[in-house]
Parts: sequence; C-alpha cells; structure tokens
Amino acid sequence: MRPQERLVGADFLRATACLLVLAHHLALRLDMRRIPDELASTAHILRFGNFGVAIFFVLSGFLLARPFWRALDGGSDMPSLGTYAIRRAARIAPGFWVAATVSFVVSLTLLAVPLTPELALRYVAGLLFMSQWHWRTFFPVEADGPLWSIPFEVTSYVLLPACFLLLFRLPRVRQRRLLARSAWLCVIAVVLIAHLAILKLFALDDIGRGWAYGLQGGAKEWMPNYNPIGFFAVFALGALAAGIDVMLPARHSFWFDAAALLAFSIAGYRLAISPGGSAEGYGSLDMPYGFPVFPLAIATALVSLCHSHRLGRLLDNAPVRYVAKISFGIYIWQEIILTLIQRLDPSSFGASSDNVVTGWLQSCGLTMVLVLLVATLSHHLLERPAIDLGNRLTSHSPDRATPFKV
Repeated sequence: MRPQERLVGADFLRATACLLVLAHHLALRLDMRRIPDELASTAHILRFGNFGVAIFFVLSGFLLARPFWRALDGGSDMPSLGTYAIRRAARIAPGFWVAATVSFVVSLTLLAVPLTPELALRYVAGLLFMSQWHWRTFFPVEADGPLWSIPFEVTSYVLLPACFLLLFRLPRVRQRRLLARSAWLCVIAVVLIAHLAILKLFALDDIGRGWAYGLQGGAKEWMPNYNPIGFFAVFALGALAAGIDVMLPARHSFWFDAAALLAFSIAGYRLAISPGGSAEGYGSLDMPYGFPVFPLAIATALVSLCHSHRLGRLLDNAPVRYVAKISFGIYIWQEIILTLIQRLDPSSFGASSDNVVTGWLQSCGLTMVLVLLVATLSHHLLERPAIDLGNRLTSHSPDRATPFKV
C-alpha cells in the first residue's frame, strides 16, 4: 500500500503471525523429555505458535474485504474481480510455486523420498491450489509442511468476493451499513453450518491415521476438522472486522489503545491455556486455533489498533515493518531451511548435546539468520517483481486506490 493507506497495527500482526509459526516449528525440534522442569511450560506454549495461522487468515480477510465494504457502503459497483484475481495471484503464486518446487526436489534428493504417482499428484494439486480438498493431497510436498495453508487461503480468496456478490445484489443492503453487517453475520453462520455438515458427512476412518504415518497420516488426523470451508469462517471474521472498521470515524482515541491491550490479553490467554489439550488448540465446533475466542480477539485488536492513539504506531516500528514485509518468505521457506539443517547436521537442535536447551538455542539462532536472509532474497528477487508486474497489469483499474494487498 501507499504510505497514507497503511493500516496501523497490520504490520505488527503480520510479523507476529509469521514469527509465531516459526516459533512453533522450532519448538517441534526441542526434545521436551530432556528440558528442565522450569522451562517446560514456556516450551509447551511455544508449540502453540501454530495459532499464527489464524492471525494470517483474520488479517487477510480484514485487508481484502475493505474495498468491497467501501464500495457497498458508497453504493458503487463491486470492485473489479479481474484486478483482485491478478493481484492475489501475483502476491501468492510465484513464491508458493518456487518454494513447493524446491521442496519437491529436496524431498526426492536429500530426503530420498521415492517418486510415486501419489507424490507427483500431491505436488501438482498444490501447484493448482487444489490440494486442500482431500487428505491425500493436503500436504503438497514432503519437505515443506506449512505450504498446506496457502491453498486453504486461496479458497477464502474465492469465497470472499462470491459472498460479497450476494450482498451487492441485495438492494436493501446497499448503503445500509448495519443491515449489510448483519447480512455478513448470516454468511458466517451459513459457513459454520456447512463446516458442521462436513464434519458429519466426511468423517475419516482410523486406517493410517496419525502423525506416526507421516504427513499424510497427519493430514488424515486433521481432516475433516481442518477444511477450507471452516477456515473461511476465520477469514470471514476478519472481513467482518473490516466492515466495522470502515464504519468508525477516522479519529484516534486512547480508548482504542485500551481495547487493543484487552484483546491481546484475551488472545494471549487463549493461547497460553492450550497446553494440556489437543496440539491443534481445538475450540468450539471442533475448529482449530482456539475458535472463536482467539480469532475474535485478533480481529478486535486489529480494528482497535487502526484507531489507537499511540499503541498501533508504537508496535509498527521499523524492525516490525521489515519482518512484516518479508513475512511471506519467512513462512514459505522456514521448514525447508529447518529440514536442511537437521539433515546436514544430525546433532542440531540439541539432539547430541548434554545441554539440550543451549544446543537448541544455538540452532535456533542459525535458523533465524538463514530464514531472514532467504526471505529477504525471496522478497526482492521473486515476490516484489511479481507484485509490481501485477500492479502494472492492473494500473488502469479504477480500484487502484484500494490495491487488495496483504
């Protein structure tokens, strides 16, 4: 976005999300049986950095829905879907495709995974952003598990304008802000009902189920609780927050600072109480990542930071903005780097150290340096050129003032 369009607090949440996910994957490399008792609770909480995925979905829904809400409230035509699609593809596809391909090659070479028709099918399904619909293809590649969420998010990219299209075709909703938000609540309700139907109709058997059977066994463990329709509910909560945000006056108040702090406290508490339950942090309706408390708290924090007097600007400092800028690269490359470190140095992450925590921290430091370096290169050499191309291809669009960037 142009500087004047930057939403205060969004960079902080984006950076927090990617670092939480990185912390989660680092914690998975820590042998919990060998750590001191006084560090056990902290280590177990770090394992729930996977809640960062929910932050990404809320944030994406918030940012991408804003142009639709503005057009709906103003009685304008629906924003260009061509512009929307091109800019989403430019933002997501090149980095995802390259990371998936590198991971696919690494799995065949360094990890010596046999090339089977099913492995190739997973890879192709991932490239087509269709891997999210079945447990066999859930993880597109072996050496980069986090890529599973990108096709899930692409489903939300498709469903968001489809749902707004319904609102734009309801004459009574146009320019009636409260009615439009109420209609969106109905959309969320229908999505949650669809999620419950999926749980009932597509339950899986226990054959080959569980992480002991590898990524596909883990996918069978997650599904159908993890399904793209259910995740759209989290995305839609972010979109609802955007609808509320654009209704608020463009004024800043310390009350919003206080509201943001309270929301962060609730989100932090929900994450902190997760140890002892399932590793996925299942909440209501058997949805992961503390649904609905955690995503609602994040959505509230996002709206509050946008209108805060000082907190949002304090959190969106220069280092945070930089991490946010390269956050997509951090997300898509971290697992490949972790896999390479472990394969090239079996003693890494304290595996062969008398002091497991010290060894783990040393490997974490190396990982952080490499991840930031690779993410920086990915941003400047791969992602930024693609984004600029997408902007040039759509520069004629009347929607250029709201560029659908995340």
